[in-house]
Amino acid sequence: MTTPKKQKLSRRDFMRLSAAAAAGITIMPAFSCSEASIPAPMKRRFGRINFDVTTMALGGQSSLQWTPDDIEPVDIILKAFDLGINYFDTSNVYGTSQVNFGKAFRKLNLIPGQPGYNNDLRESIFLTTKTMIRWGKGGYPELSGVRNSTQGNHGEGAVADLKRSLSQMFGNDDGTYPPGAYVDMILIHNLNNYEEIDVLYKGLESPLERDNNFGALIALRDYRDGTNITGLNPGNEKLVKHLGFSGHRDPRVMIEMIQRDKWELIDGMLVSINVNDRRYLNMQYNVIPVAQARDIAVIGMKIFADGGMFDKEPGWSSQPGDVVRTVGTEDIPSKPLVEYALATPGVHTVILGIGEINDDPLKCQLIQNYYAAQIEEDTISENQRRELEKIGARAWNGETNYFQRAAIGLTPPGNPKLTKTDKVILTWDSSYAGEEPISRYEIIKDGEVAETVQHLPQTTKEPFTCELTPGREFSIVAVDAAGKRASSDILIA
Repeated sequence: MTTPKKQKLSRRDFMRLSAAAAAGITIMPAFSCSEASIPAPMKRRFGRINFDVTTMALGGQSSLQWTPDDIEPVDIILKAFDLGINYFDTSNVYGTSQVNFGKAFRKLNLIPGQPGYNNDLRESIFLTTKTMIRWGKGGYPELSGVRNSTQGNHGEGAVADLKRSLSQMFGNDDGTYPPGAYVDMILIHNLNNYEEIDVLYKGLESPLERDNNFGALIALRDYRDGTNITGLNPGNEKLVKHLGFSGHRDPRVMIEMIQRDKWELIDGMLVSINVNDRRYLNMQYNVIPVAQARDIAVIGMKIFADGGMFDKEPGWSSQPGDVVRTVGTEDIPSKPLVEYALATPGVHTVILGIGEINDDPLKCQLIQNYYAAQIEEDTISENQRRELEKIGARAWNGETNYFQRAAIGLTPPGNPKLTKTDKVILTWDSSYAGEEPISRYEIIKDGEVAETVQHLPQTTKEPFTCELTPGREFSIVAVDAAGKRASSDILIA
């Protein structure tokens, strides 16, 4: 029997095979996951970060965290490197994920100070970790509603989590790390409420009290800039290049996090986005446009709703049995789900967890997700997005996003105020979008439309403003792209 020659695919063939795979067609040239004989990955500018990021990123959960007995997680990481993927995601609350990255980095010569250290390779990738600690240092009681959790029981603050990440990925998981080790970004993970944001900005919005506690942002800024403003960085170390945050649940809280950033600290945002997003208090018309307007790097997550788009019942994964190891299902292919997320305006890359790799490319999650992500921006129309959303409705009647707040519809403008001098000045904060993006605000004076103000993402705490000639009764009406309206209360001049 003659062994077939390895074939190298053109991008045209690559995309043709992508479409075939989505349709269930099982014809593909012979090559395996390990050969990586496919086109170079597509990349996008990563917000204001000076980096071109691959549209597919490797997630730090799935088999990297809850590893089935027959899976070698390091092989998944190595194959992602072979494909040219350059964004890697992990976290201090992802079990053995960071340790698995550390094992892979040793094989790839990415440990600073070790013989053969490959600095060029290290600079070519973007490595992100996360902390769920909101305080800069530990030893302080938790506030109600404010997460301050981690793994490893080090009992310290966010800085300790940063150092733990470096120790697990570049050291010996003993608290130490070699000189020259760093992560590209650390995210304040899983923001849920406004009280957490108050803590995070403590010491920035209020006077810094070194002897008391302060928020994680000012503490991590010291380790980004090599300063010691907080007293937590006496060695003036630079251990992280960028700061950011993540959120699964409430875009209103995430918008607040961005708006309060007067110091341009936030360079990245990790956000849930999938075909069922509009069924909930959605991200795509609320926080993602705000991040886009601030030129923040946006990373999409929960593309498959943690397996809820497939056969897994919606809910947080917690064990190897929860890991999805197939490429979609017969009814719901994975490819259009990836395309929907990457076609969302403002999204630069998506992190995808991998359950297993396979020598059969049609069964290999890594290969299939890789070429599903080879999609240009602005290539899917709104009508096509509505069609893709019908796919999400097949899964659990569309009720997959257990991590996301229920829909509340278009809301009236927030905090409407009237100031009367020789003229009338109205101010208000952004409405929150329902199923459609907000189009404009109509200013009603004495029952008639007096002015129209275009809606733009509200990127700071500065409100919208409109100046009018005197009248008696005023209101502000939000209007969305479908013509739905939501009015403020009447303001009496």
